[in-house]
Amino acid sequence: MPESPTHPLDAFDRAILAILQQDNTTPQRVIGERVNLSAPAVQRRIRRMEQAGVIQANVAIVDPAALGHPITIFVEVELVSETAGDIDAAKRSFLAAPEVQQCYYVTGDVDFMLVVLVPSMTAYEALTRRLFFNNANIRKFRTFVAMDRVKAGLAVPVA
Repeated sequence: MPESPTHPLDAFDRAILAILQQDNTTPQRVIGERVNLSAPAVQRRIRRMEQAGVIQANVAIVDPAALGHPITIFVEVELVSETAGDIDAAKRSFLAAPEVQQCYYVTGDVDFMLVVLVPSMTAYEALTRRLFFNNANIRKFRTFVAMDRVKAGLAVPVA
């Protein structure tokens, strides 16, 4: 049921998604009451959105500092070569690094933007050696350390 001309998300789907993005443990009966559908209808819609990939995962959002990773770092990465194979190799490298929480292949002056969580700057230095300095296809990288997490929303606007 991806957003497409043949299967657009209707107002019920969007209302269900808005509730689930706030708390995905909300009982289907409660969701149904809020959106004026029966619990079985809500269940069918959720299952259809899961099967279509609209709902990609049901996860717990955890405070990184509570798990010993208080430092958030944003990294711009520029490659030497941008062949399809080189880009795919970089993607695989970033995917394999558990410290890399988010990775975006972007347009502009850099090739990738990474969001990294580390327990210390020493750990970040080790990561830079592993991911960047030991990779001949990394031209340069630039680091930005977050001073405060003002907003870290994961909810996609549904309106």
